[in-house]
Amino acid sequence: MKVMKFGGTSVGSPQRMKEVAQLVQRNGQSIVVLSAMSGTTNTLLEIADYYEKSNKESASVLIGKLRAKYMEHVRELYSTEEVKAKTANFLDDIFSQLLAFGKEKFTPQMSKDIVSKGEVMSTTMVTNYFNEQGVKTVLLNALDFMKIDEDKEPSVSDISAKLLPLIEKNADARYFITQGFICLNHNNEVDNLQRGGSDYTASLVGAAIRAEVVEIWTDIDGMHNNDPRFVDNTSPVHQLHFEEAAELAYFGAKILHPTCVLPAKAAGVPVKLLNTMAPDAEGTIINSVFREKEIKAVAAKDNITVVKIVSSRMLLQAGFLRKVFEIFETFHTSIDMVTTSEVGVSMSVDNTDYLAGIVAELKKYGTVEVERNMCIVCVVGDLRSENTGYESKITGALHNIPIRMISYGGSNHNISFLISEDDKKEALQALSAELFS
Repeated sequence: MKVMKFGGTSVGSPQRMKEVAQLVQRNGQSIVVLSAMSGTTNTLLEIADYYEKSNKESASVLIGKLRAKYMEHVRELYSTEEVKAKTANFLDDIFSQLLAFGKEKFTPQMSKDIVSKGEVMSTTMVTNYFNEQGVKTVLLNALDFMKIDEDKEPSVSDISAKLLPLIEKNADARYFITQGFICLNHNNEVDNLQRGGSDYTASLVGAAIRAEVVEIWTDIDGMHNNDPRFVDNTSPVHQLHFEEAAELAYFGAKILHPTCVLPAKAAGVPVKLLNTMAPDAEGTIINSVFREKEIKAVAAKDNITVVKIVSSRMLLQAGFLRKVFEIFETFHTSIDMVTTSEVGVSMSVDNTDYLAGIVAELKKYGTVEVERNMCIVCVVGDLRSENTGYESKITGALHNIPIRMISYGGSNHNISFLISEDDKKEALQALSAELFS
């Protein structure tokens, strides 16, 4: 059995839903993970915002507009009056629930409840369409098996224990459809998976059932070897090791969240990135195969800020770095890159929400400098120390680019450079010309 995930754009209209159904039916028994229809989540967040501001009237108007949109979709999607009526009644119940939130005192939990309705609506609509076409399809409520603990972490074994009996109970079904992104928390309240959203759901489900493959369907034909917004003639990378994919995702490849493949990796389940607009394209497969002496791709991460602390106290002093890193931990701010000298340490971050507090604490230990509008450019592939020559080739390509920091040796798959955002385009083009021409 395979797992197939489709995002909001892929189910963003009745026609798109029909196309997704055609893609799914090219396969045998599968679990299909769906996002909310494109635009729906943003609208639901806006409704929640109106409720938070006690503006029930504007929330009601927005709910009415959303209802009208969905009812038009119902008329276009289904061919029988029976299914049209069934789906319309279900949606009316959802919109009644949304209106009912206006009678309650607003809480942060209410916002999560409201947003979850998007996935509930899209999965029900698609399930009803499959069954109208005579294809037995079962809707699996993600809240019945997807749960996170106090640390907001899911357990694959727990998911498996709850999900497999549901599948076995409906063993004669051709397809199973479920919601991405949403889950229950340790208090049995509606919550979300945060990292990677529906992609993460698909990876968790794939690991839980030991799927033959997890397919992530987007509007891009796989992960490219460079950013096509800045570099001409990029091409899809047909195969990546799990670690290579994680590096590229972390450092700017938006097609995939860096953590979403971890459950699949742990279970040994390959992940494919495929294009709904070109379903026969090869796309990108992510698995445990490591190909030697290959540079796979280049990626870039914007909006980086560098914090540098210089202190004579650092010289030969044990525990200095611990004190520095504890400050970032206290302010819940992760660090991307680190470089050290005898008298200083530079760190890059992409979250500046608590920067003022971090700087204030660091000033207790030394002189602090902050540089903004930086960019991390990373090259991913076989960069083991014994595989000589690539490092000089990469740095040679950047000989005209002012480099602020270099990170190499922390991974066998990545070498990263910190540069100004103003130099990003030139750097990406130079690396592409040197490595892939």
